[in-house]
Amino acid sequence: MERTAYDRFSERLHQRLAADERVLGLVALGSMSGEPPPDEWSDHDFFVITRPGEQERMRTGLSWLPDGEQIVLAYRETAHGLKVLYRDAHLLEFAVFDPEETSVARINRFRVLLDRGGIDERMRALRERTSRNLADRPDPRWSSGQMLTALLVGAGRYRRGERVAGRALVQTAANHLAQLLAFAVPSQNARALDTLDPLRRFEKAHPRLGRELDEALGNPPAEAALRLLRIALRELPQRIAEFPAQAARAVEASIEAATR
Repeated sequence: MERTAYDRFSERLHQRLAADERVLGLVALGSMSGEPPPDEWSDHDFFVITRPGEQERMRTGLSWLPDGEQIVLAYRETAHGLKVLYRDAHLLEFAVFDPEETSVARINRFRVLLDRGGIDERMRALRERTSRNLADRPDPRWSSGQMLTALLVGAGRYRRGERVAGRALVQTAANHLAQLLAFAVPSQNARALDTLDPLRRFEKAHPRLGRELDEALGNPPAEAALRLLRIALRELPQRIAEFPAQAARAVEASIEAATR
């Protein structure tokens, strides 16, 4: 969606909700908040805050959305959240809460577009709580173990003929590796990372590592697994004391032996 169309949709959504007496607030998230600005691949992410008792009716009746006749898919993703797809392939991801239900959410970047009382204050408190919870260091030994075992099993399943399952596990291992790298490797552009999903904009924070991970995954799974292992062994042992380097070398040797 072009930027002008994106902004026009945001404004129409705001106008519809501002005219709805059931609604207490509209909170823009992600690109819709303007940080970072939306581009042609951005969807609309937002929270709608309603008066108590109205939230479920707004989850099940979507007549408040703009261009309802253009909706080709709408489904409940979580207890509070929905995804809606339009005919032009524009996607909405949103949740509808009453004020108390917002306590189950996590947020980082946001902008309050409609506030009929206490919404901005509530969102600021929620962001602070989210930040405190995310400050807890992830267990690097668990993440490392998940990465190494996924590489070992993924390469083995691919050789067995389970190609789809093997590729999926190597991708899972790459996800764990990227999160370990995002946590351990310093970056002058660390703010580019999404604190809720460190895979988002990984390439902006770590351009070289992003290229290496992408290039590794372009290979058949066994070769991809070896390349990912070598990135891990180069970058992580000196930065993460708990990184099981001996186990990583054992997995590397096993995959290498099987490829000869």
